[in-house]
Amino acid sequence: QVQLVESGGGSVQAGGSLRLSCTASTSMYAMGWFRQTPGKEREGVAVITSSGGYTNYADSVKGRFTISRDTAKSTLYLQMNNLAPEDTATYVCAANCPGAISRCLSSAAFGYWGRGTQVTVSS
Repeated sequence: QVQLVESGGGSVQAGGSLRLSCTASTSMYAMGWFRQTPGKEREGVAVITSSGGYTNYADSVKGRFTISRDTAKSTLYLQMNNLAPEDTATYVCAANCPGAISRCLSSAAFGYWGRGTQVTVSS
């Protein structure tokens, strides 16, 4: 069983920042962040290769969010800047997308999932 545990969520004003973390129980290949809002499809936010050399982002977060990873610590990060109310969601960590990074914003590509951390942005 692969364990993924997220942290760093919270409540902020529009324009504020948060940094999410995801710790993995073992080394991982490509990893990513997704977000879920009740009544909507799960959305791919950002993905990163095992080496950290390539990333891909949803259009809605480009220029505001930055995904990174610390392989030695088996930890994934998401720096979220200039947050807007539309970013309110449960953010979920995913691990081991086996395909091309360009395909990894699809949730079906990942094999392991965390429980999520809540992000709430007020206007």
